[in-house]
Amino acid sequence: MGKEKVHINIVVIGHVDSGKSTTTGHFIYKLGGIDKRVMQRFEKEAAEMNKRSFKYAWVLDKLKAERERGITIDIALWKFETTNVTAQYQIAVVRVLTDELKRSRPLD
Repeated sequence: MGKEKVHINIVVIGHVDSGKSTTTGHFIYKLGGIDKRVMQRFEKEAAEMNKRSFKYAWVLDKLKAERERGITIDIALWKFETTNVTAQYQIAVVRVLTDELKRSRPLD
């Protein structure tokens, strides 16, 4: 039986246009959570829309409207596992807009 992986939950919260999607998408890519070919496709599509800097944001921003307008509309959740030989992790990343938090009901 394989070694059990450490589970890590990461929540990214920030102000509008603070780079949450871009930073989180880059983080996911660097940890191997998304295939290099998919990133190359995002890079090509972003360049075609004259939005080269958005390639990492598109890891989480899936809606057509999000990509066209360059803003996040929906909360995103991404789960993946690392394959690092020395340490293996199960990682869940949640990216939340501060406006979403304002509309959320307080925790009891």
